[in-house]
Amino acid sequence: MLLHSDYFNPRETDFQGVLELESCCHTMSLEKVKNAQLNEEFGQEMEVKEINGILMSKATSDKWDKIWNFQAKPNDLLIAGYLKSGTTWMQEIVDMIQNDGDEEKCQQVEIYHRHPIIEWSQRLYISNPEFAMEVPSPRILKTHLPVQMLPPSFWKQNTKIIYVARNAKDCVVSYYHFSRMFIPFPTPGSLEEFIEKFMNGRVLCGSWYDHVKGWWDKRDKHPILYLFYEDMKENPKREIQKILNFLEKDLSEEIINKIIYHTSFDIMKQNPMVNYTYFPKTMMDHSISPFMRKGMPGDWKNHFTVAQNEKFDEDYKKKMAGTTLTFRAEI
Repeated sequence: MLLHSDYFNPRETDFQGVLELESCCHTMSLEKVKNAQLNEEFGQEMEVKEINGILMSKATSDKWDKIWNFQAKPNDLLIAGYLKSGTTWMQEIVDMIQNDGDEEKCQQVEIYHRHPIIEWSQRLYISNPEFAMEVPSPRILKTHLPVQMLPPSFWKQNTKIIYVARNAKDCVVSYYHFSRMFIPFPTPGSLEEFIEKFMNGRVLCGSWYDHVKGWWDKRDKHPILYLFYEDMKENPKREIQKILNFLEKDLSEEIINKIIYHTSFDIMKQNPMVNYTYFPKTMMDHSISPFMRKGMPGDWKNHFTVAQNEKFDEDYKKKMAGTTLTFRAEI
């Protein structure tokens, strides 16, 4: 696993035991030792705890005061979205834009090192609030938090935010398969059971319905670019141009086409800096389901039964009543 000094600055308090073990065992690299401890820490299901009615990991709950008091900066860029809605895709697009289409710069370090998740708090997982504070400016940060739980400093600093939303049916299917392969997550049970939990908001990250509506309602009061996964799949050039305008950046058509190619699903799926294959199998078991599985709008049709679809549609209409926010379940 590649580490870059500009992005990775472990604190002695977090890795003291690892460093001591490294000094005693010269044949084992620091990275192997760290992975061994990651295996031990993530080889079991995480504890879950509610924060303001939203299910989060207990580790996040234990550090909530620190997360809530996270200090944003005016030149930060925050990428937000519900779990499995295309935030990793957006990270890579933004990184390519910021590096003027230079894919080699974007492949120097894994994406979860480049853009830490501000609320993900595990002792040996480098994407945590402490690490995020040490990333040099200008920072690109990531969150799956619902809008009401975003640290207040982001609003005070008027930080730019790109929010990615994905239709609920594809989102729940992708989330289900991710929960199967991401070992620390609560066991999802059957797809039918998971759909029920999803509809009731009893999954990590809370209610999809509240999440997408909450950020949608905030977009007129704050610099938020609200984009849709389906639109990005349908016309990536058009959506990338929206991002460029939002970031006040101008790139040639040649570079834009290069970004489209390198951030296409098939290319990203092969890119170890993006596809999470560097994670140990005890954390992410890609033999169960790859992190980047299909990425195609409308795949839910291959999973939902007729009865499940009818029940989901009825519940969806109730929960999305009164909002101007609309989604396409296929393109």
